[in-house]
Order: sequence, then C-alpha cells, then structure tokens
Amino acid sequence: MGEEEKKESKWRKIQSRLFTMVSVGVVDDKLNTSYDIISISALLLNLVGAILMTFDSINKSYGGWLLIIEKVTIFFFAIDYILRILTADLLYPRDKVIPSIRKYIFSFSGIVDLLSFLPYYLPVFFPAGAAVFRMFRVVRILRLFRINAYYDSLNVITEVLKCKKQQLLSSVFIILILMVASSLCMYSVEHTKQPEVFANAFSGIWWSASTLLTVGYGDIYPITILGKMLGIAIAFLGVGMVAIPTGIISAGFVEQYSSLKELDGFSDEKMINFVQVKINFKDEWAGKKIGEIILPKAMTITGILRDGQFIVPKQNVILRNDDNILIGAEGSLEGYNMSVKQINVSADHKWNKKKLNELDLSRKSYVATIIRNKDFIEPKADLILKTDDKVVIYSKEKFDV
Repeated sequence: MGEEEKKESKWRKIQSRLFTMVSVGVVDDKLNTSYDIISISALLLNLVGAILMTFDSINKSYGGWLLIIEKVTIFFFAIDYILRILTADLLYPRDKVIPSIRKYIFSFSGIVDLLSFLPYYLPVFFPAGAAVFRMFRVVRILRLFRINAYYDSLNVITEVLKCKKQQLLSSVFIILILMVASSLCMYSVEHTKQPEVFANAFSGIWWSASTLLTVGYGDIYPITILGKMLGIAIAFLGVGMVAIPTGIISAGFVEQYSSLKELDGFSDEKMINFVQVKINFKDEWAGKKIGEIILPKAMTITGILRDGQFIVPKQNVILRNDDNILIGAEGSLEGYNMSVKQINVSADHKWNKKKLNELDLSRKSYVATIIRNKDFIEPKADLILKTDDKVVIYSKEKFDV
C-alpha cells in the first residue's frame, strides 16, 4: 500500500468516526452519546439564553454571561456544520464528494444548520443588516427536530406527515381553491357597497382565509344580505374543510402507533434462545473481524454487548477483550435464554417482498438476523424478504451481563 493510499485509508477511518459521532441517534459508544448530549445541551442553552435576554432585569444583571453562552454555543454550531460537510459523502454514499456536500448544504437540515450560526457572524461584515440577520437566528430552533431521532413518539409526527403528504396536499389544494372562489364571490356581492374593503378580486383573500380557517378576526365582513348569507355558507364549509386535514393526521397517528405495537400481537411469533459468550484476550476470536470468524452453518453472531452498549455485528467490526457476544442457534440452550421475537414471513404477510429498510419498526428495535432455508443471513438494508423467511427481532436495551 502506497503512502497516498495509507493517508486515504487513515482519513476514511477518521471520517467514519466523525460521521457516527455527529449522526443523531447513534449511541453505540460513549463518544457518540456524549456528543449528542452536548449538542442538545448547547441548543437548549442557546434558546433559553435568547429568551432570558428579552427580560431587561435579567439582561442587566446577567447579560454578560448570556452573551458568553450565546458565543460558545453558536461556535459549537459552526463546528458541527463543518463536521457535517466533511462527512457529507458518508451521508450520501451514492454520490461523489462535491455533489454530496452540495446536496447537504441545500437540504432542509443543511440550511437550518447554516442559519443556526451564520446570522451571528454576518453583522461583522454587513453592519447595516444587523436587524435582519438577528431575525434569522430564530431558525436555530428548528434544530430541535433532531430530537425526533431519540423518541419514537416524536418521530411518529414526521412519519405521519410523510405517509399522508399526498392526502394533506390534496386537502390544502381544495382549501386554496375555496379561498379564491369565495373571495371572487364576495367581491362580486360586496364591491358595490364596500369599494374600499373589497377593492378587487383578491382583496377578499384575507376575509376568506380567516372565515374558512374558522379564525374570524372580524376586521373585514359583509354588510349586504346576500353577502351575509354567502358568509354563513362559507363559514359552515370552512368547518368541514379544516376537519379534513385534521382527520387525515389523526388517522395517520392511529395507523403509526398501531404498526409500532403490532410486533407484540403477531400470532405466528415464537420465542427463541441465544447463548452469550464473553471474549477473553487469549481467545482465538479476540482481535478478529466478524467476517473472519467461521461458525457452524446453523449459528450466527447476532449482537455484541460492549461496555453496556449494543453494537450491530457488521462484517468489519473487530471483537475486543471483554466483549459479550450473542450467538443465535436453532437449538434450545437452557440457562441462557434472552427474550427475542421470531416472525415468520408468510405469502400474505405485509413484510413479504419488502426491503429491511422499509419495515415499520420502532427505532429501538433491531433485526438481528434472517433465517432463510436454515441459513442465517446478515440483515442488510437492501435485503428483500421472501416467503417463509424468519425475521429475528429484539429491542435495543442495556442487558445485565
């Protein structure tokens, strides 16, 4: 291996380490967990500080400390942004370096990350726009959406919006059409009596929006009999229109929570057993990669417990001294039972012919392995499940070892 190749290999290792560190929700070791805690703490401190600075009494007494907190946390946001740019090609592995960086920068997450710190430094170069830049600092609150990665209950909100986006867009489109139509109707009825209020075809948009969305500010209203009758009809119609997206979102929540709980209700699930083995530095497996270990055909390594943390057993993971490995086997091993679930994929099962990354699983659940024709298959994201496959699933938790 040449000098350039060694440098490239070393950089890829560092880059991979940085990527897992900045990736929210990856908690396979203490560094990743600590970085997530620091990231969330910095965001919360920044937001709390920004709120406290609006109180004159607090700002007068502790303004200096609040400015220091703001300066430190925003500097952290800038470093975080740089790290995410450096690891962008791992976030988008199908793209080359420059396209992946471009894709991250112009993504919603990338724009939020940039606006989290850039407006703070822009007044240094453009003093005249300080007030406008200060307004953009509010965007950093959107970083809170990253907390979704830790909690299934919060993540459901995103999943519902994704699954129901077509229905929601259709309902919003219908509401917009009704707003324009009602504005045109009200203009034709009220323009003669109120030429200043309903001055043109679109001047009633504000009235139609507040009426259809059941806000009803009352600053613009019809005064003719026909206009009032039309307003009543549109108000009734607005109640129904607002109920449509509400019903869609409510149904989506019910579906998502039902799917997350469905694993507990499979009729064809059964308990299987795993043996736990502790690696000693004298053992032959110590220092070896998972892919280098040869096991009997009916056995596979399905998990690694290292320092109280669960590690997915990928082919390039190196076993260390004091690792506790979980070995799955077809037989029953008394005394080493660990509660897991085996789901048999039948021809009419909803998982049949689906990729693993398309399964609607809890973020705390892992596919340990797939048993196909008595062979154990590594659970890769693009693996397509087939009829009669057995999917072994267990929840991520801290096991007592």
